[in-house]
Amino acid sequence: MVHHFSWFERASIALVLLCLMGVGGAMILHPSTGVTTAPKAILDLSARTHAEILASEFDGLTTAAGHPDFSDTERRPSVRLLEGTFARMGYSLDAVKSGGIGVPRLLLASIPGDMDELAEPKDRKALFLSSVLPLVLEVNDSIRADRVRLENIRNLVQDHQRVPALERLWLTTIAERYGRPETDFKGLLSRMDVVPPSLALAQAAVESGWGTSRFARDGNALFGQWTMARSDKGLVPQGRDKGKTHRIKAFDRLIDSVAGYMHNLNTHRAYGDFRRQRSTQRRTGGALSGHDLAGTLGKYSERGQHYIDTLRRVIDANDLRRLDDAQLRGPVVTALLTRGS
Repeated sequence: MVHHFSWFERASIALVLLCLMGVGGAMILHPSTGVTTAPKAILDLSARTHAEILASEFDGLTTAAGHPDFSDTERRPSVRLLEGTFARMGYSLDAVKSGGIGVPRLLLASIPGDMDELAEPKDRKALFLSSVLPLVLEVNDSIRADRVRLENIRNLVQDHQRVPALERLWLTTIAERYGRPETDFKGLLSRMDVVPPSLALAQAAVESGWGTSRFARDGNALFGQWTMARSDKGLVPQGRDKGKTHRIKAFDRLIDSVAGYMHNLNTHRAYGDFRRQRSTQRRTGGALSGHDLAGTLGKYSERGQHYIDTLRRVIDANDLRRLDDAQLRGPVVTALLTRGS
């Protein structure tokens, strides 16, 4: 049985953790060996999204030996710079599709500003997909790790074993994030799941015009998510109807956009059919099918069935299903292109 924390218990545990972090911080700042090491958080106590957690973990990362340094925050990546980097890494979609290589952890903060200047559509598509694929895989890996952690807690509860305090607190946080009760493991697992790369890439391509839209360039918005919240950054769509107040949500980094998109599919009531079909695919033991799941996303766009047909054409025409098994390579982020002012 999962113990429900009172506010006093949560505050007490948080206070203990803060004390431990303070002691740990002192040891890190003044190590006895004279070597400073970087701490890694073991628990996120806030209600931050995956995007915020991931973005904070990437701060300060440097490039791997032999690759350009993209830490200069005053310049935006260019097509030429990015193509050269991919070539030096030996990274291409064809190589990934053939299973010959893994996908490097090259997490771009923004799409190249001159993407629309690429003369050949096939070159623009290849560069866009190569840029977004690592982001999709990174967010999926984070969700997958949370899913394994949740399954371990569920197994402890089912076996009537004690759930450690830190895991109970994590469960409380994750349940709030996904909008389900702590005891509803089935409901949480239905929501806490990955999005097939083929589907995520197709939607990013359609919603952002293969990275050329104003929202992608100026707001790192790959998926056209609406926001009504004044506290959110956003861009007003051209030709917005009079009396409408929605904006296209803007993000500091591309990975924020990817994580926000997945969280939207995983929690919004409009995408219940998507989650139910994904759970059904899980139960049958087969791989998740982005092509099939696209059929549940008629509510994502006012175009309805035409939108579904477009997604499926993009998946088929670009052979995206062969990217569903792609995996990231390398233990750390190899480069981070930062959005300029």
